Amino acid sequence: MKKVLVFLVASVFLASCGEYQQLLKSTDYQLIYKKAIEYYNEGDYQKAQNLLDGIRTVFSGTNKAQNIAYYRAFCSYNMKDYELASGLFKQFIQTYPESSFAEECLFMMGFCDYMASPKPRLDQSLTDRALSEFQLYLNRYPNSMRKERINEYMDELRDKLSYKAYLSARNYYQREYYKAATVSLQNCLKDYPNSKYREEIMYMLFMSKYEMAVNSVEDKKLERYNNAEEEYYYFAEEYPNSKYAPELEKRYAEIEAYLENYNFEE
Repeated sequence: MKKVLVFLVASVFLASCGEYQQLLKSTDYQLIYKKAIEYYNEGDYQKAQNLLDGIRTVFSGTNKAQNIAYYRAFCSYNMKDYELASGLFKQFIQTYPESSFAEECLFMMGFCDYMASPKPRLDQSLTDRALSEFQLYLNRYPNSMRKERINEYMDELRDKLSYKAYLSARNYYQREYYKAATVSLQNCLKDYPNSKYREEIMYMLFMSKYEMAVNSVEDKKLERYNNAEEEYYYFAEEYPNSKYAPELEKRYAEIEAYLENYNFEE
């Protein structure tokens, strides 16, 4: 019985392969179109895409052209080729802006770039693009049922960009490039004011300004100590119970001692 079952499965598989190979060589384009959709519905996206690729120019300008473009994009999406899929969804929107599928395809364009967005340490061009595409969708369809989900995706993407900026700034700080760290950390706070790393960013910003003051040439010390003092006030006001408080209070005391001594000498 087991051998019979294996034989039947193999026979069906070979018949399917034979049918597909015949379709690749066929000029019966209506049949190819029909079978491509069948393959798609069965989850055989590679065969569906190959067949659709072969007939898309044949049906250019016809009613089937829009469906072919739609299914080609979803074939790539279902095969997890997200960058290609995003490009195909974009192409669909540009070619068929009035289509009933246009809203779905605009969402999918952004979603594919969201899925393709790499880890924070890598280039974030796709992350920026996904954010722009999702924003375009929300602008065009402000009352969409997808709105809440898209906002969640956008928050996640912004967190990734925030983390990327944080890593870059922290790298300057850890390498003791305090001037570059100061600029980078200030940009983090400006661009991502709600960053989950805000407390650590503000800590590193204070410490960078403190180190710049301590290691400064004499004619810049006063200005830089004043800058560090100001940064301490910002931090202490926002995070009075911070785990960094004991260390910062010690540094602040050193700053105050310098400023008092400077004023005394004056």
